[in-house]
Amino acid sequence: MMIPLAQTCSSPGPFGFGDETAYRRWRERKLEQAPQTVAELIVEVGDAENLSAAEHAALLARCRRANMAIYANRKRGAGKDVARIVGRQFGLENLDANWLADEDGVSQITVCGGSARQDFIPYTNRPIKWHTDGYYNPPERQIRAMVLHCARSAAEGGENCLMDHEMAYLLLRDANPDLARALFAPDAMTIPERVDEGGVARAAQTGPVFSIEKNGALHMRYTARTRSIEWKRDEMTLAATSLLEKLLASDSPRIYRARLEPGMGLLCNNVLHDRAGFRDDADHPRLLQRARFYDRIMAPRSQPRAAGLD
Repeated sequence: MMIPLAQTCSSPGPFGFGDETAYRRWRERKLEQAPQTVAELIVEVGDAENLSAAEHAALLARCRRANMAIYANRKRGAGKDVARIVGRQFGLENLDANWLADEDGVSQITVCGGSARQDFIPYTNRPIKWHTDGYYNPPERQIRAMVLHCARSAAEGGENCLMDHEMAYLLLRDANPDLARALFAPDAMTIPERVDEGGVARAAQTGPVFSIEKNGALHMRYTARTRSIEWKRDEMTLAATSLLEKLLASDSPRIYRARLEPGMGLLCNNVLHDRAGFRDDADHPRLLQRARFYDRIMAPRSQPRAAGLD
């Protein structure tokens, strides 16, 4: 099931520009509920693959406040399917089976020397700039949620900075509503085509940074990369991206910093994030499982299927 991006920035609701009262109400509640530290995002769980009702509710509450939560799993030795199983408990069913993922749709994020993956930054030990996942995907394959589960951490480094995309929008709109509006333009950001030895492997993708989904949720596609991206060449768009870059490079208390240790995982509605460079232990290299979904987390509790997920 695909969820189309259906509304415009003039739509009613807190993210559109047609109802300032709705925005102000949402803004007040968002700032009041926002976690003050990364510790407020963390929930200790006994078994991430079989969350209790209380654990599920605690994680969901944090996602409602900040579009993200971090679970700390006391169960060790979780299987390869943990990212998928965690997602399924929050109604996440529609996996983005991208070409670098395994056959089950889950990506094994580790340093991959000597393979096709080594040409892509997530599969190296290099730092990754701020982005949302799948910013290069076409509209029918927008990534709305993600589970990033740590099986093994790096010997040093590999920390993530995290920022709620709704909070980024709030701060940008507060600074200058016209700049926030500019990033809703349907031609604000273009990711050029990717070409390999077989020809065009992925067509160019042009679209907005911010968009409002059919259900009223705010979606964001963004990358801070300066290569393989073309910004709309107009004054407002460039000013907006400059302000966003400064915000993400700041020491804002709205930016959370975390290092996922074995058993920990990030559950989120595709928030802004980066990754520091790292140094591996040669015998135990960093390994994260990543499951990306077309659904959003805000869904009723559902139970994982018993053994044999299809």
